[in-house]
Amino acid sequence: MLAAFLRRWFLWQTLAYAAGSVWLVMAWQWPAGWLLAAWLALPLLILWVWTAKLTLHSRPQGLSGWVWWRAIAGETWAIYRLLVWAMPWVRAHSQMLQAGAQDQQLPVLLIHGYCCNHGVWRDVAPRLQALGHTVLAINLEPFFCSIDDYTPQVEQAVAQLRAQTGQQRVALVGHSMGGLVIRAWMRAYGDAQVAVAVTLGSPHQGTQITPHAKLAYARQMVWANDWLQALQASESPQRRALLRLALTAQDAIVFPQTAQRLPGVDTQVFSGIGHLQLCTDARVFAWVAAQLHARQKQQAIR
Repeated sequence: MLAAFLRRWFLWQTLAYAAGSVWLVMAWQWPAGWLLAAWLALPLLILWVWTAKLTLHSRPQGLSGWVWWRAIAGETWAIYRLLVWAMPWVRAHSQMLQAGAQDQQLPVLLIHGYCCNHGVWRDVAPRLQALGHTVLAINLEPFFCSIDDYTPQVEQAVAQLRAQTGQQRVALVGHSMGGLVIRAWMRAYGDAQVAVAVTLGSPHQGTQITPHAKLAYARQMVWANDWLQALQASESPQRRALLRLALTAQDAIVFPQTAQRLPGVDTQVFSGIGHLQLCTDARVFAWVAAQLHARQKQQAIR
């Protein structure tokens, strides 16, 4: 659904720009080459301005430095790559990457965040497959419903992974809202099928970016809301032990950034990257792979 919307939006934007460019060339004799260069550069410039505004707004007072501008540049490029070249071209509801028959690594379920689709895992999924993991990336649909409404889709995907691989437990990796979907699924279906659950930039305590959110799942991510408090109260120490949290101190979407912690759960903090960069950064991938490998070794010892 999101991919189709983005494709139509890009088509109409391109047609409108092309019509305007023809008029400028014919009526005002503007150079066609400059107009083509502007068409290629304009989306990146718009994203840079938008990202800079969000990042500087979310920055705690008194903190400054080049690390924030590095995060703005990296986040702009990540959004451009994923929003323009990945998410619009997703054609299927899910993507399964099967590991080789000789590999016995943990199967991995990838769950995207708010207003995204499984295209955000374009860099992650094939790299996990190369490490020997069977990977399933799903789209959470429909939009605008409660986070709890996504839990049957997760249950179905977990069952599909287990049937495909013959393994009893799977690893789940969620970005942003996807981390909350994982926790809501464990509340609804239990954690017996979970080897490890990794969340990247998830608003575990909520975010202050949308204090007056109207949509159901956006309200569930407002800072310190009742739904998040109830979710946290439902979790036992044993369930928390399955969680691995990562965040970035320069997150422009989920903030206060370093407050996104859960009692009893170690949190890995990355610096100099943005919210969506958590799905593209090499350091983050190395950390995720290490969490999966460590859990695989623990299971092998038992």
